[in-house]
Amino acid sequence: MNLTFNTTGLPLQDLIVGASIYFPPLFKAVLLGFFIWLIAHRQLRDWMYAGDVWHPLLMDLSLFALAVCLSLILIAGW
Repeated sequence: MNLTFNTTGLPLQDLIVGASIYFPPLFKAVLLGFFIWLIAHRQLRDWMYAGDVWHPLLMDLSLFALAVCLSLILIAGW
C-alpha cells in the first residue's frame, strides 16, 4: 500500500503542512509584539494616563505598532 500526499492542486497548499498549520512570520511578529507591548504598556501606563500624552489610546496603538516592528526585526535576525 503506497500513500502519497500531493498538495499541488489545493488552494491553500502553502498554509497547511500535514496535520499542523503553518503560521506566517507576520502572525508570529504580531504575537511576539503583543507580549512586548504588554511589558512596555505596563511600564508606561501611569505616564500615558497622567495627562502628559495628548491621546493615550493613540499612544497605545503606536506603541503596539513599534512593538510589532521590533519583534519582526528580532524574528528576521534570528
